[in-house]
Amino acid sequence: MSVLELLGIDMTQYFPDIPRAFTALAEWMACMLYIMGRKRRLSGWRLAVFSALMLAVQTIFLTTTEKMENFMWFACMAVAIAMMYVLIYSCCDMGMKEAGYYCTHAFVAAEFAASLEWQMDYFFYYDIGWRSSWFRLFWLVLVYALVFGGLFLLRKKFYKREQELWITKRELIHNVIIGLAVFLMSNLGFASLRTPFNGMYHAEMFNIRTIMDLGGLAILYAYHAGLLDLRGREELEKVQNILHNQYMQYQQSQEAMDIINYKYHDLKHYILALRLGENTQDGKEYLDKMEEEIRNYEALSKTGNKVLDTLLTAKHIYCMKHDIAMTYVIDGKQFEFMDVMDICSIFGNALDNAIECEEKITEKEKS
Repeated sequence: MSVLELLGIDMTQYFPDIPRAFTALAEWMACMLYIMGRKRRLSGWRLAVFSALMLAVQTIFLTTTEKMENFMWFACMAVAIAMMYVLIYSCCDMGMKEAGYYCTHAFVAAEFAASLEWQMDYFFYYDIGWRSSWFRLFWLVLVYALVFGGLFLLRKKFYKREQELWITKRELIHNVIIGLAVFLMSNLGFASLRTPFNGMYHAEMFNIRTIMDLGGLAILYAYHAGLLDLRGREELEKVQNILHNQYMQYQQSQEAMDIINYKYHDLKHYILALRLGENTQDGKEYLDKMEEEIRNYEALSKTGNKVLDTLLTAKHIYCMKHDIAMTYVIDGKQFEFMDVMDICSIFGNALDNAIECEEKITEKEKS
């Protein structure tokens, strides 16, 4: 039991919580950490002015709402998180889901930095008795510099890979759930509202809060690294699919050329028959047959989309071999925005269903 408890002093009132100005500074620094590594909408003096303005607004808001308790305190923190989101989204050239994703990371990082700094400040101020304002300021700068400097070094290797990182709705929800769980479990003990997670000894709750924030930050970091690796594998798979499709297109082109060469051999016989001066009716029939052969074996597709060309050529050759007439009018350039797998899935399934339906028709002239 401590001296304060022996004197009958309420420890829950004696131990002060993190000054809101310190929290605002940590949140702002965490946002700037994630802003610096991304392509930005704002730069130069515009970025400096806007970020400084947001820091001032964040500090004023948190300090004026410092006395809020229970649910009102949680509501104020929600507003503070919204301000962090506005800062990241306004400064970075990214979508709304990406801004929410990085806002979650920044918030947990800010919570950890603020909690660690205040725990150490409390130790030196109350337990050791070092109450110099200059020392407290030095400690604030040192801890924030170490935390955010360390996070910068950890994230530096991700900067290039993050430029093309598109966050899905599910991935955003996963990150928000992690961030929310970390925040609630690390701060419920400090709420005035009676809950099973309240504690009487704030010194121990400082430890719990710092450890919880550190654990949450590690989970988010591991999730982010895994997500980047997953994106890398997806990109590699797309490249492999493109190379495979190009190889298939080469094979199909070779097959089509073999067919055309075979037909050219037949054309020599038709021409020879015409030169021999056979009757006009036979010559007309030969010419009609030549025209039909040329029309039926123009199988190479050129839509402007290599993936679609490969798919259509393969299906066209299959149809020719099975006496199925296949015609299409398509501008492949309109589908450049689609993934390779999506193009293959949508058009491949549609053509397979159509071909399957035609193969069920017994009368070839109707297929």
